Amino acid sequence: MLKLLYIENIAVIEKTSIDFEDGLNVLTGETGAGKSIIIDAINAIMGQRTSKDIIRTGETSAFVSAQFEDVNASVENKLTELGYTLDDGVLLLQRTLSASGKGSCKINGRPATLSMLRTLSPYLINIHGQHESYELFSVDSHLGYIDSFGGLQALKAQYADKYHAYKILQKKLNEANSDESERLREIDLLQFQAAELFDADVQPGEEEQLEEERGALLNFEKIFSLLHKAKQMLEGEDADGGAEAVDIAATALQNAAAYNQSYVDLSSRLTDIYYNLRDCAEEINDAIDNLESDPQRLEEIEERLDLLGRLTRKYNCAADELPALAEQMQTRLETLLNYDKNRDALETACAQAKEEALALATELRQQRRAAAADFAAKVKKEMQFLNMPNVELVPQFEETALGAEGIDKAELLISANPGETPRPVAKIASGGELSRMMLAIKTVLAATDDVGTLIFDEVDTGISGSAAEKVGLKLREVSRDSQVLCVTHQAQIAALADHHYLIEKRVEQGRTFTVVNPLDRDARVHELARIIGGVNITEAALSHARDMLDNA
Repeated sequence: MLKLLYIENIAVIEKTSIDFEDGLNVLTGETGAGKSIIIDAINAIMGQRTSKDIIRTGETSAFVSAQFEDVNASVENKLTELGYTLDDGVLLLQRTLSASGKGSCKINGRPATLSMLRTLSPYLINIHGQHESYELFSVDSHLGYIDSFGGLQALKAQYADKYHAYKILQKKLNEANSDESERLREIDLLQFQAAELFDADVQPGEEEQLEEERGALLNFEKIFSLLHKAKQMLEGEDADGGAEAVDIAATALQNAAAYNQSYVDLSSRLTDIYYNLRDCAEEINDAIDNLESDPQRLEEIEERLDLLGRLTRKYNCAADELPALAEQMQTRLETLLNYDKNRDALETACAQAKEEALALATELRQQRRAAAADFAAKVKKEMQFLNMPNVELVPQFEETALGAEGIDKAELLISANPGETPRPVAKIASGGELSRMMLAIKTVLAATDDVGTLIFDEVDTGISGSAAEKVGLKLREVSRDSQVLCVTHQAQIAALADHHYLIEKRVEQGRTFTVVNPLDRDARVHELARIIGGVNITEAALSHARDMLDNA
């Protein structure tokens, strides 16, 4: 569950820290106080794209962090896949927003990406706002509800793999069935290019080796002169070379050691240096003996490097990549030359893959239709509780061609009044009916969804009175299995909360500040009375508020 939310420099919030608890957490406040900013901050920490305009005026950056505790196994498994672990059972997400556009993210103190936060999001928090109700207008979402209720995710994933494999084979088959003249043209080109590269027989590291050899041949005279100078310095003439001078020094120190043993070590080190210098002198002599000028070899190297240069420019790759390119061309050439044989094999494989995908799609359809009836019945029951006593909910299926979702198109048809034929949601549902239908769906799915935190942003839109109270009762029921956060304007809902937070906007020294504070019982009574009675809070409103809390 979401235990701690910290917000800094988001819109009118300078700094605030909110400790959430188990059960039903309700946030209330006057219009414009900043309730939506809390949701914006949670969306930001969940990895959603956020405009830099959300940063508080005059600040260069903003910061949001969310601490989760008692996370479920799904979250832990997803963290492991991403390369992270829990820290003593705690998950800490952090995000910095920058006015320059360069933000940063962290998971348990380690750098992360927005994509990683988005990957974790569905396993941590499910946000239902006013616009989410309009998901019901999208028929595609209806199938998702049924699949989620029926626990068909594993079967869907299995089908998705088979369907993906089928589409790949289908694409290859379509390519194999391309225009014959195009195939022949490609064969002709590949035969020439592959032959050219195989004839060149480029070896790994060859270009670098040739460049080095060419450098040595081009600078023969300079190298000879420098080697000769080195030889002269080491060997000299008439025993005056560097090596002989070191030998003389070593002998002198050896003789001095007869009078003072402290010179023995120094004499030995000079002796070692002398033998090393003699070895170097001999190697230099060998190098001079092996040094030769070869104009013909230089010409061969220039021609070879010119060929490598032309091939790398022609095929737009490094010289070392040419052999692999030749193999790729040869493989493609063999595929084209064995066109009929490959096409027959592809047709067989494609047909088999389609058959396997179709078998899973058929199984999906059967399980979906079995789950849909139970799902619709449960959602209908919840909607009836939410003051829609005459509602009818009918799942309608239409078989489609094999696609990403299988062979089904599903739509939940609704009738809100007696005698009306069930029709698409978009054609008859009002805003209040949409909110209650979505809450009913969320309630039914909560039993199969292991998300730790559910957020309802103004789910009371378009309802009032007893309907609002029943929405509150339903939210409290859902909160027994999952932590629930609810932004509301309804006193009936706020009175049923386990924990109540007030969002207030203040103006200090010409700047606007929003703060979020938990309310004790007396403060809750006052806030409920404000919601009931408006600006002028009467004793009657306060008495009503106390009764609401007592009855809750």
